[in-house]
Formats: sequence, C-alpha cells, structure tokens
Amino acid sequence: MERHSLPDDETTDSTRGRLPRRRNVLIATAVLLSLAAGTGIAAASGMLSFADGCAGSAVQIDLAASPDIAPAVTAVADSARRDDITSDGRCIDVRVDARENHEIADDLATGTAADDYEAWLPDSDVWVERALTADTGIALTPAGNAATTPVALAVVPSAGTRLGWPRKTYTWAGLTKAATGKGAVRLGGADPARSATGLLAFSSVVTSARKTDADSGTLIAATAEALATRVSDSDSQVIPSLARSETDGAKANEAVFLTEQAAFTHNSTDGGATDLQLFYPTDAAPALDYPLNLVNEPELTTDESRAVTRFMSLLNEEEAQRAMAEHGFRTAHSTVGDDLVRAAGGRAPQPYALTKAQPPTTDMVEETLGMWTVILQHARLTVVVDTSASMAQPVPGSGGDSRLEVTKASVLQTLDGFTPDDEVGLWDFAAGLDGDEDFRRLAETAPLGERAEAGGTHREDLSAAVTALAPVGTGSGATGMYDTTLAAFKEAQSSYVSGKCNAVVVLTGGVDPDGAARTALMDELRKLADPRRPVPLITIAVGPDADPAAMDEVARITGGAGYEVSDPADIRSVMTEAILSVGARR
Repeated sequence: MERHSLPDDETTDSTRGRLPRRRNVLIATAVLLSLAAGTGIAAASGMLSFADGCAGSAVQIDLAASPDIAPAVTAVADSARRDDITSDGRCIDVRVDARENHEIADDLATGTAADDYEAWLPDSDVWVERALTADTGIALTPAGNAATTPVALAVVPSAGTRLGWPRKTYTWAGLTKAATGKGAVRLGGADPARSATGLLAFSSVVTSARKTDADSGTLIAATAEALATRVSDSDSQVIPSLARSETDGAKANEAVFLTEQAAFTHNSTDGGATDLQLFYPTDAAPALDYPLNLVNEPELTTDESRAVTRFMSLLNEEEAQRAMAEHGFRTAHSTVGDDLVRAAGGRAPQPYALTKAQPPTTDMVEETLGMWTVILQHARLTVVVDTSASMAQPVPGSGGDSRLEVTKASVLQTLDGFTPDDEVGLWDFAAGLDGDEDFRRLAETAPLGERAEAGGTHREDLSAAVTALAPVGTGSGATGMYDTTLAAFKEAQSSYVSGKCNAVVVLTGGVDPDGAARTALMDELRKLADPRRPVPLITIAVGPDADPAAMDEVARITGGAGYEVSDPADIRSVMTEAILSVGARR
C-alpha cells in the first residue's frame, strides 16, 4: 500500500475561520512565544538541564485532556517523571485528568474553572472557540497541537458489504445518502452538541450536500432525522451502540461517525470479532487537531508557563510521537502508517490520506448546531391547512387523488415522526369558512401523548381531525390565508413555550387576492415579531396555483421562509427541511 505524508496543514493554523480572540489572549501569546524562545536558546547553550535531575521541587501542572488522548498523554507524562525531565532546572510533574470536552468548554466560558488546571488539551479547536465566545470567559493561550485523527464513517462488516467497502468510494453527501436511503443501514453517532466528531461529520454532510446535491435540504433533513433517533450522548457511548452480530435487534447501529483513532482502539482490543471498516469520503475528512492551551496564562507563574511549554515540546519529540502513534493517532512528523490505517479498518482505494478538509467557520458551526438543536428540541407546531376549492384539484400521477387528499396523507406521515412530548395543533381555512372568520380551530396545540377526554390520546384525535379534512366551496378558490395566518401567529406567540421549537406551518394551494389583508398582515408581523419568543412562519405552497414568492416574503418577517412543492407527497421532507432551516437562522 502506498505511503502518504501527513498534510502539513493538519497541525498548523488551527484557528482558521475562527472568531478573533480577546486582546489579553494575544498579549499572553506573545509572552509565551518569548518564553519559549528563551527556553530554547537556554537549552541549546546548556543553561538548562533536561536530563540531569531536578533542582528544587517539581513544577506541578494539572492538565485536563480529552478522554481519547488522555492515555497517550499520561504515558508521556509518566515517562517525563521517570526520566527527570526538567524546565529551568525543575522537574515537570504533569497530572493528566480525562475530562469531557464540552463540559470544560462550558466551564471556561462561564469562568468557573480557572483554578482547576493550568492546561487544557481538547480534541478540537471547536471547543476552544466555544470557550472563548463569552466575554466573561477565561483566557486561553494556544501552545501547539499534539496529534490529529480524521473523522470517517465506521461500519460493521455486514453494512460494509452492502455499501461496497473497500472498493466503492463516496463523497460525504453520497455516503450519507447511501446510509439513509432505500435499504439503509442504521446510522448513528455522538451528539454534535457534545462531540466534535459528531459536529464535524454533520457539518461535512451539510457542506458536501450543498455542493453536490440538488436536493440538499432533503438529504440534510434525512441525515438529521436518522441521527436524532440513534444519537449517543458522548463519544464513549458510540461504539457500544453498534451491532455486535447480525442477530442484534433493530436498535443497534450498523454505521457511526467515528474517528480513525477510536476505530483503531476498538479493533486493536476487540480480538477481531467485530472489527470495524472505515469509509473515508473523497471530498476530504475533517480532522480532530488536539490543541494544547494554557488556561488563564496571565495568572500562571513563569515556572508554570515554561513547564507547559516544555511539555508541549516534549509531546512533539520522537519518543512521545511514537507513543501517540501506538495509541492510534497521526503525528506531524511521520507518514500515515499502513499498520495504523489497516488496524483502524482502512483499505485502499479508500482515500485515507485525504484529510485536508478546512475546519468549519464559526458561522458554519453555529448553523450546524442550530439545525441540530431544533431537531433535538421538542416541537410546538400549529399546522394550518387550506381547505378551499383550490385543494380539490387532482394531483397528476396520483390516481385521481386531490391535493388535499395527498396533503392529508403527508401530514399524517409527518405526525408519525413526532414524539409524545411534541405539541401539534390543527386549523383549516377558506374564505368565509366559519361565518365572519376564514378559519376553524380543529385541534388545540397540545402534547401528542396527552390523554384526551374521550380516553384516547391527542395524537389519535389529531389524526382523526386531519383525516376528516375536506375541501369547501366551489367558487373562485379564495383562501382567506392572510387573516388566518395573522390569527394563528398571534395565538402561537401568546402561548409560546420556552425550550421548544415554536412555529406555524401554513399549507395552501391557492392565492389570497386580498392585497389589503396582505399589507395589514406584514405590518402587524413587523410589530409583533419578537426574537425573545420566536415563532417563525413556515409557508408551503402546494401545487402551481399558489404564490410562493408572496408567501416567502411574509414568512421571512418572522424568521421563517416559504417553500414550494409540486407534489404534496414531498410535504413531509419539506416540513423537516424548513424546521432545520429555521434552526440554522436562530
């Protein structure tokens, strides 16, 4: 197998596309570089001893490290103590504590972890940026990168065979489509809000889909839906979620987003019984970059700052780099080893050396997390369905079914995907539908699992109400949509529930010719829209008679958007896509 050099940019410039760091961090960085330069000169001149024993008491450094790299870093720290490695003539005593990255990032952002440790080694610069976003957070000073490992898709052998491993290669979008399409494998991964692996993988899918797939929104939504039902709380729980044999139940995952290092560790300790196989996407795998940072460096002593700098230089020396490689990490000063890749489950022609994917920008991270948060949040939706004469028109190719019949079937399918804690209500509308009003409230917005007075559940009552929808009137097809939309928005906003994705979904197949009502609606929405209680409008034009541009203009005032479907059967995927898009803009 051909050997490839590790790309230089995997371990440098780890903050490309990131938020600018605070001024005190920049000053601290300059101080650190000066100290590092001074230490290097002193070492070269023999002023410092790194192997001649300790002078005085040891400098103790507490290092919080990502759980996956903590064993390798602990091995280096233990070796440094045995070999009496020193800084400024004093032994360095690094105590490594494995800590979850997202917990440390949140503690640093809120300023609650300043005294716990002097250095932090997360698995990705994503966490550094999260820690630095709050003005009240604790300063971090970058001190280099310890190792890298690419993010890939790990599959159990039976799934690998179905996907064509190792000969068949995919982009991120193509790989995910294969994993979520017809005859799909059961796809899982770690929560992107708690895992850089999960976040980078999901972000890569979004980026790839937008570049290569004309129906990117549907693919992104399908990926998010699949992951949401099979997500693990942390990286450590991902591999246990995999099927151990072909007889495992439907709950076990067959494919997961995973790092090469995690697959290496699993395959090296599992005895070959359930060795994982890795797909490396052809549009480049993102890599975890393990950035070491001094924590609150201006408050550290000079000895502590220099000791961390010395330990970072030690991590990049040959012996320490061998220890990293033995634990399945790639290093800056070696080739991508055949043994490492094969042990992790990689084989040619999988492009395992193609790990030059640019780290996601801060905006992309926020957008991806916004999408994911909305998927995980419970929904609170008011679904408003057009029952005017326009919805009685037949849908081509549906065997004579009307737009409303196909719309009803799509809404019922969408309801099946909601949990008992999701809240959904139903209105219908047409001009003059209920006396002076153009709308009716058919089912209140309530949790689907809530027991109804008749003894069933709200889901059952809601499904019955959807099934009973029928077109009314035979005139021009006027809809009364604008008055209905304003009434539904006001009610949803007044009953807003914090912590849920509140939205109004309007499905219409006709045009409301009342221009004055449209102007009044837009004026009122501009007054009422409240970012503290966001209730985006999601408008879906069903068929060729609606006016999607006009609906989109109205929806965007609230932070929502308008969509168009030529086939009402696509409503389910469009609704999911719309909700994801709303989350990305929040």
